[in-house]
Amino acid sequence: MKTASKKVINGWAMYDWANSVYNLVITTTFFPIYFLAVTGEHVSFLGMNFVNSALYNYSMAAAYLLVALASPILSSIADTRGNKKNFLRFFTILGALSCCALYFFDGDHLLLGVICFILSTIGYCGGLVFYNSYLPEIAAPEDRDRISARGYSMGYVGSVILQLLGFWPGGIGSQNGHG
Repeated sequence: MKTASKKVINGWAMYDWANSVYNLVITTTFFPIYFLAVTGEHVSFLGMNFVNSALYNYSMAAAYLLVALASPILSSIADTRGNKKNFLRFFTILGALSCCALYFFDGDHLLLGVICFILSTIGYCGGLVFYNSYLPEIAAPEDRDRISARGYSMGYVGSVILQLLGFWPGGIGSQNGHG
């Protein structure tokens, strides 16, 4: 097997550039802070009362439970079917649109925020299954470590850039509007 062209390798690595931002911005930094700030310490959700941080954690746990249940099926599809690009596209669009819809989340739209957060997590994780399944197709065995490291490092670069922009005064993470 021959390693794919530099253009294909760069395209594969750039997916990680964009996708890794989700983990940093939505899962660990800006969105959790925003979620806690707009919901108040105690929230009512689906007829039950929660501490807002617990609801955030339960939402993430529910998303990852769904991902864990679906992963064997998705992995099988990625390994045996010829349509992994369509699945990668679907999960990427699901994650992206769900993250975009989080713009409309505030204390008055708790259900919207929780649903979009769960769907964005499913989109992120589902996309990773298909993204990772491309590595053996684009890299010869002797090049896989190097190419995988390139994607991994591009993910860090993309995440750090957005993190810096978010912390920049008046930047995307500021308290102005939906920041």
